[in-house]
Amino acid sequence: MTLFIDVPTMSDLVHGIGVVPFLGELANVIHDDFKRWPEFDKSARVASHSDVGVIELMPVADTSRYAFKYVNGHPANTFKNLHTVMAFGVLASVETGYPILLSELTIATALRTAATSLMAAKALARPDSKRMALIGSGAQSEFQALAFHKHLGINEVVAYDVDPLATAKLIRNLQEYPELKIIRASSVGDAVRGADIVTTVTADKAYATIITPDLLEPGMHLNAVGGDCPGKTELHADVLRKSRVFVEYEPQTRIEGDIQQLEADFPVVDLWRVLVGEQEGRQHPEQITVFDSVGFALEDYSVLRYVLQQAEARRVGIKIDLVPQVEDDPKDLFSHTRGSGARKRIRRVA
Repeated sequence: MTLFIDVPTMSDLVHGIGVVPFLGELANVIHDDFKRWPEFDKSARVASHSDVGVIELMPVADTSRYAFKYVNGHPANTFKNLHTVMAFGVLASVETGYPILLSELTIATALRTAATSLMAAKALARPDSKRMALIGSGAQSEFQALAFHKHLGINEVVAYDVDPLATAKLIRNLQEYPELKIIRASSVGDAVRGADIVTTVTADKAYATIITPDLLEPGMHLNAVGGDCPGKTELHADVLRKSRVFVEYEPQTRIEGDIQQLEADFPVVDLWRVLVGEQEGRQHPEQITVFDSVGFALEDYSVLRYVLQQAEARRVGIKIDLVPQVEDDPKDLFSHTRGSGARKRIRRVA
């Protein structure tokens, strides 16, 4: 039997744990898995691009568990009253190949993206950071703001979006956190001025230069999240040239990240090497650092194993027959063509 976590169950699970604890605990899980980086069988995601978006499969495995995520990115979906990004994923046993968990990952991906940003910022940003510029107030914005506020000490977020209704949504959703000051900016430059951390979470699939070199200030940490597929960037190339750049999985980031604009031998640092102490992170307080985040399958592995752990502990989810169960003979698949009869195919966890 496979445990199935649908959207209502994930919503209840996140609510039961709490968004803030979920983000912090998940950041720790991702951190622990990144420190095991050499143990994983890794590859860049498989992407199918169209004129309107992209659909991707993201696989990764260690010696005991295999995980994959199906995810899309369709910026125009909001005009159809649909989500820009949707996802689901599977965690399976390497020993048998059997699927252990089938889970919604749209909500969970938003959480894991913010948790990954948090993990990277803890390693790269100045520890005295207090002010963050948030460029883009879409689906990811609240998660980023809360992660950095509650777990990194950010107490002021200056938000800018080309859509003022999106920023109004951000302010409305975070009004229950009065200790976090949210300021509405009139432009990108207005938002970035005086920021310790700059987080970019825009959605347009375009070669954008949202952050330009003239906006940089000594000691900034740039958390570049939105540039995550070929033909989609957020940082001017010279911003990268003036910075120490960190990546998740370099072969994937070279194709999809902001560094796709640069020469193939432009130097970058693997984040996992910083976490295990093999490479330096920020080398001095005045240095500008960039986390060129595109999202990597290992982060989905982490969130799937965390969700499985929490769901089992809280006894939530649905047990489903995602693959045929052996009745008498494991070589007899034909018997499953005769109908299920009185077998109860779906049953809730007691």
